[in-house]
Amino acid sequence: MTDTLHPSPSPAPSPQQRRGASDHWSADDVLGPAISEERRDETNPVVDERRDQLAPFGPAILAIRWATTMLSISLAAGAFVDRDLVVVGFVGVIVAVTAIRSLGALRDHGRTRNLVELFAELAIHLVAVTMTGLWTSPLIFSLMTTVVIAGFARGFAFGLRVGGVVTIALTAAMVLAPDHDLMALPDLARWSGVVLLVGIVAGYGRRISGEANRQHGIALDRMNRLADANALLFNLHRIAQTLPASLNQDEVLDSTIARLRPLVEFDSAAIITLDESDGSWIVARRQAVDVGQLLAPDEMPMPLRRAITSRTVVVSDDLSIDGPGFNPGSRSCAYAPLLARDALIGVLCLESRHERHFSDRDADVLRRYVDPAALAIDNARWFARLRTVGADEERTRIARDLHDRIGQSLAYLGFELDRVIRHDLQDRPVTDLLEQLSVDLRGVTTEVRETLYDLRTDVGNDKDLAATLEEFGGRVAKRSSLDIVIDCDTGSRLPILQEREIWRIAQEALINIERHAQASEVGITWRCNGSTASLSISDNGKGFPVGKSGRQDSYGILGMRERASSIGATLELISSPGEGTTVRCFLAQ
Repeated sequence: MTDTLHPSPSPAPSPQQRRGASDHWSADDVLGPAISEERRDETNPVVDERRDQLAPFGPAILAIRWATTMLSISLAAGAFVDRDLVVVGFVGVIVAVTAIRSLGALRDHGRTRNLVELFAELAIHLVAVTMTGLWTSPLIFSLMTTVVIAGFARGFAFGLRVGGVVTIALTAAMVLAPDHDLMALPDLARWSGVVLLVGIVAGYGRRISGEANRQHGIALDRMNRLADANALLFNLHRIAQTLPASLNQDEVLDSTIARLRPLVEFDSAAIITLDESDGSWIVARRQAVDVGQLLAPDEMPMPLRRAITSRTVVVSDDLSIDGPGFNPGSRSCAYAPLLARDALIGVLCLESRHERHFSDRDADVLRRYVDPAALAIDNARWFARLRTVGADEERTRIARDLHDRIGQSLAYLGFELDRVIRHDLQDRPVTDLLEQLSVDLRGVTTEVRETLYDLRTDVGNDKDLAATLEEFGGRVAKRSSLDIVIDCDTGSRLPILQEREIWRIAQEALINIERHAQASEVGITWRCNGSTASLSISDNGKGFPVGKSGRQDSYGILGMRERASSIGATLELISSPGEGTTVRCFLAQ
């Protein structure tokens, strides 16, 4: 089992750096390790001993074997005619060796055994050449195959040494022969030079081929890393595009896991978040994970605890040794801390049923992926808290509206009932009073119905802001004396959360006009092209000095400004006494 702590390559970036990370990434940031590794290979090449060094040259070696064998047979044709059994016998040995090596070629994995096999074959050829005439042997070309193999296997230096061994061995055999002929010395020199040159050429050929293969391997590795970088940057871009709109925590958690699948393979996943209020851990999202909603420290897998403590990506290759994961069947895991505002907000947990499933590349992808994911999750959590605060204030506003409007009406009905009762006790006629009370009660009922309908009116996936404005404006015009003219673009929409906030601004402005402006005409204009939008609501009412509009909470101006600010919009309020009021809201993506 190998448990690896993957340290972060640099200190935690500042919030400003994180916000700009997705905009300023380059391929070099992702390919840095690959480029460094490539440069190390260029300056200090390392031979992979597990790879057969002769495999790339197999077809060439086989062709050379048969070429030299056929050449040896043709040169020994006279021995067949003269029935020279020694030459014929060694020709058979050479053919047998060639046939055997055609079925099972020599290999070189950098081991001693490979050298023994090579020198054994060299010895067979040396004996054959020595016994059939030394440098004048018809089998002399069979030696070239072994020299070529030596050069292909370990370079021209080794090929040169093997060629030297052949030259020295045959020269010594010729000199030590009792009937050696000094006239054969020129042949010795020529053949010695040929053997040595063959070794050098074979070694140089291996060097050129090896360099080409290495460059090809580097190019493939670079392409693989570029493909990984492309996939990662594409997904980060998609995440960055959704950050302004994905303020719903459930959507962010779901997309965080869904968009990780194309980058890293896993069988189960979970996102646990830290509750700062009491230090507990909540399983915010899980896929194929058997764990409860709350996670106690003693229920956490050991690698998860190390990830929380070290705040670095932790990979465990064998959970059977390091302790169980979330699922009993998980054999390996990768846990990536989620850091935002230099604080730990959660952990992204991945597990697999296979040992050693998560590689260094997966850990590096996770390290780069979790930064924007953590920002998105943290933004969603803060937005949820703000919405909770906003909901409290919204409830306060609704309660105040109910008190100011419906409460007063109900109090009036109570007073009228008391008056009816007093008239009845005094035997005075109450018919007219009851008829008026009935009319007032129907008015209050209508007012309650309208108030509740206003509260329920909202934009949605199937109803855009233009349709909502048309519907609400029609109801306001029907229940009041206002002449409302609406001019809205249709077709293009903003993200649903932004449209909802702009709708609440428009609703607040219309209600203020209805209740306080004493206006007779209202103009509503809505323009939207999908990325920019503007809303304008104007009335011809009594107006007011801007900054002296009475209770700001009653008019809702402060609430409108806060809603505009929450979506990055700009709110303008233009008014003066006797000149009416205009509310404008601009949004630019």
